Amino acid sequence: MSSQASMSLSALELRAARMRSWLTLPLLVFLALYAWSVVNAPIDNVQGIIQKILYVHPPLAYGAYLGFVITAIAGGIYLWKSREDMDRLAIAGTEVGVIFCTLMLITGPIWARGTWGKWWSWDPRLTVTLLLWFIYLAYMLLRSFSGNSTRTARFAAVYGIVGIVLIPLNYYIIEIFDKRSMHPENLERGSLGDGMGMPFLLGNLALFFVFAYLVLLRWEVEGLRTVASEDEAERLAANREVA
Repeated sequence: MSSQASMSLSALELRAARMRSWLTLPLLVFLALYAWSVVNAPIDNVQGIIQKILYVHPPLAYGAYLGFVITAIAGGIYLWKSREDMDRLAIAGTEVGVIFCTLMLITGPIWARGTWGKWWSWDPRLTVTLLLWFIYLAYMLLRSFSGNSTRTARFAAVYGIVGIVLIPLNYYIIEIFDKRSMHPENLERGSLGDGMGMPFLLGNLALFFVFAYLVLLRWEVEGLRTVASEDEAERLAANREVA
């Protein structure tokens, strides 16, 4: 990173860039332990090997939720303090959250095909999850095609805050619809079989480190992109003055 770029990034972004490098080793360790534990986890007597998607699907959901919550919190701070680094963090949270949500929507139908006999059902949770994905995909499109104006950033911040209303709804919708939902109940203490708790725990830890690494990386990239845009604008202005 150049000295000029370092001067333009906030102190928080610079610390985040250093933190990302510290995450590399624990990330690799947890991924290795995660893969080993999933391979050696017992096979469910009812669902068979398809049950092992449990070690991937819920952690992806938690990552998606966390990404969108980061978008809302960072957007709220931006509205309050007008801090551009928080606006960039909101963008990073959304993009990584959408990646996790996309993978969640891919792994879910794989499990559904093996248990329900069909790839998709308009189950309440699946429907709300798809709506959540569309909402934050729209956020990404808004930021991509509307420029980096203050007005766009403020609108996106409000949009990101309103969007998280769907997260608690998505989590509790099984209880709301009671027995009318095909989706399994939310995991609770004791709901996992013998030998399944450790791979599930390692899956959550490993994918959390992956999530954190990607958010910090995307935040850093967005900051550097902003610096490059500012440098280009200054260069063009200087050229016009010379002409």
